[in-house]
Amino acid sequence: MRVHSALGPGLLEGVYEACLAHELALAGFEIQKQVPVPIAYGDVALEVGVRLDLLVGRKVIVEVKSVEKLLPVHLAQAMTYLKVSGHALGYLLNFNVVHMKDGIKRVVV
Repeated sequence: MRVHSALGPGLLEGVYEACLAHELALAGFEIQKQVPVPIAYGDVALEVGVRLDLLVGRKVIVEVKSVEKLLPVHLAQAMTYLKVSGHALGYLLNFNVVHMKDGIKRVVV
């Protein structure tokens, strides 16, 4: 909420991601940015460019968006990232909203 209050909507995802990572680190959370996730295909793990925006405390995935509105494909992407990474909890955050509370979606698999 603090990042959105300070910056407002309309910026690129990377800006919000960097600021959110900074805020979470200041709050004492362990943060990993742009975490690569290999995709298991058959008996091989392929590095194909799938990256988690943020991994908080080695447990919670945070996917940052700055879009007009969250679409089903955004939720599907977050759910797939949870499955392929082996994590169970994530948040899909869309910063391109007037009120940040309207841009938060909890995702669980």
